[in-house]
Amino acid sequence: MLNIAQRVKEFNTGRVPAYTAMKYQMMAENPFRFLRGTCHLFYEDLQKSDALPLYPLSWICGDLHLENFGTYKGDNRLVYFDLNDFDEGVLAPAVWELARMVTSIYTGLDSLGIKKKESTRVAGLFLEKYSSTLANGKSRYIEPRTADGIVQSFLEKISERKQKELIRGRTESGKGGKVLLRIDRIRFFPLEKTLKKELMTHLQAWMKEEPLMNKRYEGMDCAFRIAGTGSLGQKRYVFLVRQIKDPQKYLLIDMKQALPSSLTGRTNITQPSWTSEAERIVAIQQRMQNVCPALLDTCRFKDDDYVVKELQPTADKIDFMLLRDRYNDIECVVDDMALLTASAQLRSAGRQGASLPDELIAFGNDHHWQKGVLDYATAYSEQVKKDYKEYFTAYKSGYFQTQNK
Repeated sequence: MLNIAQRVKEFNTGRVPAYTAMKYQMMAENPFRFLRGTCHLFYEDLQKSDALPLYPLSWICGDLHLENFGTYKGDNRLVYFDLNDFDEGVLAPAVWELARMVTSIYTGLDSLGIKKKESTRVAGLFLEKYSSTLANGKSRYIEPRTADGIVQSFLEKISERKQKELIRGRTESGKGGKVLLRIDRIRFFPLEKTLKKELMTHLQAWMKEEPLMNKRYEGMDCAFRIAGTGSLGQKRYVFLVRQIKDPQKYLLIDMKQALPSSLTGRTNITQPSWTSEAERIVAIQQRMQNVCPALLDTCRFKDDDYVVKELQPTADKIDFMLLRDRYNDIECVVDDMALLTASAQLRSAGRQGASLPDELIAFGNDHHWQKGVLDYATAYSEQVKKDYKEYFTAYKSGYFQTQNK
């Protein structure tokens, strides 16, 4: 049997080496970062367990944790707080999503120095709110007018952010005053000249096929983009585009490689025959979110599939580090996350094999499964800490410096 370091390295083989090295570095920060970067370990281990019910079935984002909820502007121009990462999305037992989320509560709050007793209480509140929302049978959504507490304040603040502020912070003036992406080697990294030229050609062809972009924007620059933890090492690019009729207005476009879900092969549940991994990701996002961003598309570049979306000034997530001593605010945020989790499952109920709404309602009214989820997440959060220590030792020894060599 492979040890933790071997399992991690094997999973990340084939990714871009320089940026995979950054992922390994981030994962070494603390157990929560490690959990975020090892979704595959979680489901490899969960598959071997019979502790959780395999029914009802639901569409899940697959990598639900405290930092995979965030804000964005929908195609109706309202700003929402919702699930925001669907790279691992599949049809699976509904409780698998909950087990991952509750494990993240234990691991994340522990990394903030919050005692286990408090984490257990917050985890219990999450499951109670999830259950009551399911039992009610009606999906809900959160935007400034329906939010309350710290989430409302957060949404109101985010809503004030302007596109020009985002562009100003990510660009700089080049030769002749041309606006270019700022290569800070933190968010954006330079591209080899040939690849950059190929990407710009690809962008122009894609914009001709995209109704929101065709004859409205022109490409100006591109770079390699770094974001997140689990997806580091995947091919990911950012484009700067300029409005043709108003050359003072710009947009940033994200193009992220779509890889198979970490849950692939971890469940016997028949999945739809997607045309590509990018189609899978976008389709699941569209059925789980209440309102999706206006620009959400797929494309293919050099034999790889990608998800394309606009980078928005309103895209952000709540920093739990700022809430570490504010238990009431933590409870408020987690309560909203539970409501959104249940709502996403209700919204996508009955689609391509998912259980019907009435089955989810019945599940919400039956609380017997909650203890099993809490017990599993409690035990697995301890396993995460153990695995992290083993990983950290291997990382410090230089084991991962041979990645892809």
